[in-house]
Amino acid sequence: MEAVLDENGGLGKTEGKGKKHKGKHDKDKPWDDLSIDHWKIEEFDPSWNDGEKYLQEVWPLVKSALKENGIACELNLVEGSMTVSTTRKTRDPYIIIKARDLIKLLSRSVPAPQAIKILNDDMNCDIIKIGNLVRNKERFVKRRERLLGPNLSTLKAIEILTGCYVLVQGNTVAAMGSFKGLKQVRRIVEDCIQNVQHPVYHIKTLLMKRELAKNPALANENWDRFLPKFKKKNVKQRKVKAKEKKPYSPFPPPQQPSKIDLQLESGEYFMSDKKKSAKKWQEKQQKQAEKTAENKRKREAAFIPPKEPSSHVADSTKSDNDGDEVAAMAMSLKKKAKKFKQQEAHENVNAELYIANAENARSKQKLKSSESN
Repeated sequence: MEAVLDENGGLGKTEGKGKKHKGKHDKDKPWDDLSIDHWKIEEFDPSWNDGEKYLQEVWPLVKSALKENGIACELNLVEGSMTVSTTRKTRDPYIIIKARDLIKLLSRSVPAPQAIKILNDDMNCDIIKIGNLVRNKERFVKRRERLLGPNLSTLKAIEILTGCYVLVQGNTVAAMGSFKGLKQVRRIVEDCIQNVQHPVYHIKTLLMKRELAKNPALANENWDRFLPKFKKKNVKQRKVKAKEKKPYSPFPPPQQPSKIDLQLESGEYFMSDKKKSAKKWQEKQQKQAEKTAENKRKREAAFIPPKEPSSHVADSTKSDNDGDEVAAMAMSLKKKAKKFKQQEAHENVNAELYIANAENARSKQKLKSSESN
């Protein structure tokens, strides 16, 4: 790809042999068209200042509304400024703050009939800056549209429930109403832009609060138990693995050996082309053989029977236990039989035989003692 100067002095592109890989940010831009003259200065068009034209039309209305309250105002189209100041006829000390809010609302594209209502005592305003809440422009536009809703349905619902006038314009949201309503609007707007909670959930909560307010029995009670609790569901993101910090060294890392250095070290550099090709073929065959052996081992692994539990050991232990139990039973039976025989012998004793046996035993003892003497 080569770059050349075009007729307009810009950089043009000429196709070369190699095509550049197009990534995420390499898309064709609309301003890359060669037919556009980037150095041309466009003439100023008065239609660009529609807001200035509108202010010129409604300024007499604004001036008359401020004059009733003793405030002087000036519209300077050369400097592009609006100024309000007190006069000798000014009686209300706070009306100058209201006049300041009026020109603020006019600069935020609020219609003049609506902006003049800020001069009433029961009307307040709040200008919420939302441009610095989100860095990504695409996300900001998407969330701002979420605040408006389809056909401005969400914005209308917020206005009805809070009793405030809300205007979303550029990087700001202008709201007019009571202090309570302005507090609710600010919370809804900030939660929407910061992606804390969708405006629809706030609308549901406000609807329930309105219904609860109608019940006089719940006037002095806490409403938290009646209000819904919405949990935010976020998809778990992958945790980025923190890279281990290497110890600091003032010296640069050692230079890695090049391909030629590795060939010189192994002696391949001095080999002929025939030997090099033979070596590559041999390495290829070796890798194929290893791969084949590994695949064969994986296939055969499916046919290897699983190891059976050691039943022989269990049988031997079981037989030993059975043998011990049999021997114990036999011994107990023998003891019982012997005992039974002794008992039977005691019961069936003959008195004459017992006396005769006893006399014989005595005579034998006397003979033994006489012989010994």
